[in-house]
Amino acid sequence: MDTIVCSGIEVPVDDDGFIHKPECWNPEMASVLAATEGVEALTPEHWKVIDYIRAYFEENDVAPRVRTMCKETGLNLRQIFDLFPSGPAKGACKVAGLPEQTGCV
Repeated sequence: MDTIVCSGIEVPVDDDGFIHKPECWNPEMASVLAATEGVEALTPEHWKVIDYIRAYFEENDVAPRVRTMCKETGLNLRQIFDLFPSGPAKGACKVAGLPEQTGCV
């Protein structure tokens, strides 16, 4: 099993780098996960997406659909890919601390 290190604590992740327990996520961990996606620094726009994804997941126990994410954050799909180069399902959801999603996000 792979791990990432955040504040000196090893956190288990799956083969694709998603954390196993979303409840263990914290903002510092987002920066560590972002670095694994090639994102050097999290901007306010990154946090807009991260906060939206986390709130949606907490309420619905699933990641939001991309179309809904774009509508609710005011960012278009191109902007989300600019923020998270591996996309909303892989990059954004991983940085937001969600487990890996199956199906269409």
